Amino acid sequence: MSFLDRDRSVAHPGFSRWLVPPAALAIHLSIGQAYAFSVFKNPLLALHGADGSVWSLKEVGYIFSIAIAVLGLSAALFGAWLEKAGPRRAMAYAAVCFGLGFQIASFGAAHHSLALIYLGYGFVGGVGLGLGYISPVSTLIKWFPDRPGLATGLAIMGFGGGALIGAPLGNELMAHFKAHGHVNPIPSTWITMGILYFLFMLYGAFTIRVPAPDWKPEGYVPSTTQRALVSTHNVAVTQAWKTAQFWLLWIVLFTNVTAGIGILEQASPMIQDFFKGHIGVAAATGFVGMLSLFNMGGRFLWASVSDFLGRKATYFVFFTIGPVLYFLMPFLGSNHTNSVPLFVTVACIALTFYGGGFATIPAYLKDLFGGFNVSAIHGRLLTAWSTAGIVGPLIVNGILDHYKAAGLNRLDGYRVVLHIMVGLLVVGFLANLLVRPVAERFWMKDAPAGDYSGAAH
Repeated sequence: MSFLDRDRSVAHPGFSRWLVPPAALAIHLSIGQAYAFSVFKNPLLALHGADGSVWSLKEVGYIFSIAIAVLGLSAALFGAWLEKAGPRRAMAYAAVCFGLGFQIASFGAAHHSLALIYLGYGFVGGVGLGLGYISPVSTLIKWFPDRPGLATGLAIMGFGGGALIGAPLGNELMAHFKAHGHVNPIPSTWITMGILYFLFMLYGAFTIRVPAPDWKPEGYVPSTTQRALVSTHNVAVTQAWKTAQFWLLWIVLFTNVTAGIGILEQASPMIQDFFKGHIGVAAATGFVGMLSLFNMGGRFLWASVSDFLGRKATYFVFFTIGPVLYFLMPFLGSNHTNSVPLFVTVACIALTFYGGGFATIPAYLKDLFGGFNVSAIHGRLLTAWSTAGIVGPLIVNGILDHYKAAGLNRLDGYRVVLHIMVGLLVVGFLANLLVRPVAERFWMKDAPAGDYSGAAH
């Protein structure tokens, strides 16, 4: 196992830094399958236990919520360890956990045990999600000190696009096994997906490299001009946790993610309900695919733009245009097909902000706290995602279930959901507005100042 040690992954002289993003993408495109979990919802709801029991939508929905919650918690717990162990070991462990999670969950699907699915896909797979999500981030930032936004966008873009692979893969495998006589195709599908993702993630783990401590990009000279919110000093994770800036960015990420979940959680049924009789299942599936594409594209686009515009200004865009889009969206839904293109356009633009928020936050953290402990700090900040992964579905499903139980118009439920998200985005706007440089008392006195691209200690 010494092959996984950090010092065994240090790049040799002349190594091209552009070989690192594909390794990061291999991880994120795999774990991004979590965004395609909805393709299993109806097949899981159709399963019957030995006593004829079936699962409710809320019970099945908890599978995704647990996975996202554990993602953030494991990222927070193992972030500091990752800084010492290095990305190769963390990515290899992520591959084991993510692949094993599918295998455990397959037994749950075969024996109608929701507890086993929670354990496998939710808890064990969730640890794989957390380790896999943060492991490439600080490495890419060290390889691209001149373009940290571009670097994080390259990696995190893959997580947003994982559904483009995961959704059709899951559907095709279920169709294949069903055609070959499997009454319940989910177990075989999950076993196969677990093996495929494990192998693909191992490719990323084996090909990742970290730069030598004294490495700098050719021709790169760290700027000596002090820019607003870009620190020339480093802050340790134990101190970053105590700053107002950390918690303001926590609120920024939480509100942005919760709002995005307001669309993603019910994207397919929402567009079918808004345009009843005009949008069928196939078209709704296409809509979900478009949202995934714009979610992915927004991660690369906005993270790259933030290198020039600045992180705070980029979030200012998200939190000024975003609330307007969410406010208008319910009024664009109608039974007229000519409203569909406008509704889809607005939803897709909103999803670029959702994806862009994920990809821009690591560079925002590097600006404020330096690059010394950025993985560990990013890991702790992802507890905001964990919280949003629980709160978002609770808001969406709770309100829609209430309207259904009360016999009220389901469309009015969607309007309430989307307008709650408007309020959350306003809170995010205020939090971003309050971000200021980190006070000197939090700076590390015995760590190198300026751009830090060496190994973490």
